[in-house]
Amino acid sequence: MKSTLPFAVAGALALALCSTPGRAASPVVASDDAKASTDIVAAAVATPSLSTLVAAVKAADLVGTLQGAGPFTVFAPTNDAFGKLPAGAVEGLLQPEAKSALAGVLTYHVVAGSVDAAALAKQIQVNGGSATLTTVQGGTLTASADGKGGIVLTDAKGGSARVVVADLHQRNGVVHVIDGVLMPQ
Repeated sequence: MKSTLPFAVAGALALALCSTPGRAASPVVASDDAKASTDIVAAAVATPSLSTLVAAVKAADLVGTLQGAGPFTVFAPTNDAFGKLPAGAVEGLLQPEAKSALAGVLTYHVVAGSVDAAALAKQIQVNGGSATLTTVQGGTLTASADGKGGIVLTDAKGGSARVVVADLHQRNGVVHVIDGVLMPQ
C-alpha cells in the first residue's frame, strides 16, 4: 500500500512559514532549485524562528562545516523547541566549557547526504514503518510516520520531534524544521 505524506511535495517551495501560536510567522528561506545560492547557515540566519539554533551553531564553531559543500540534511529545531528544554539547559550548552557537548547535540541533528521528504517517506515505507538515520555525531535517529500524515523523529533517549516544515533546499543540502530538540545518548 503506497503512502503519500502531505509534506512530501515535489513542487517548488519558494517560501515556507514556521509559526508559533500567538506569534507572527517567521519566514524560512527555501528553494527547490538544487543550485540555490543560499547555504544552510545563511538560510538559518535569515530565519528569526531559528535564531537559537544559529547562536548554538556559532558557539560550537560549526558555521564553516555547515557552509561547506555537503550535502547535509539538517533537522533544525525552532526557538520554541529549544524553549522546551529544562530551564538553564540552553544557556549551559552555550557556555565555552560546554562546546564539545553542544557540538555533539547539534551534529546529532545532521545526516550526511541530502534526504528530502519523499526519500525519507519511501525509506519509512520500505522498512515497514520506520527508517534509521545515522547522524554526523555517530548516533541514530528513527523516523516514522505519525499516523496523521507527518513524520516524527525519535532520538536515542526516546524523545521525539515532529517535522513541521520539510524540504527547504539550499545549495549544500536540505533543511527540515522540527518542533523539538533531539538528544544523543
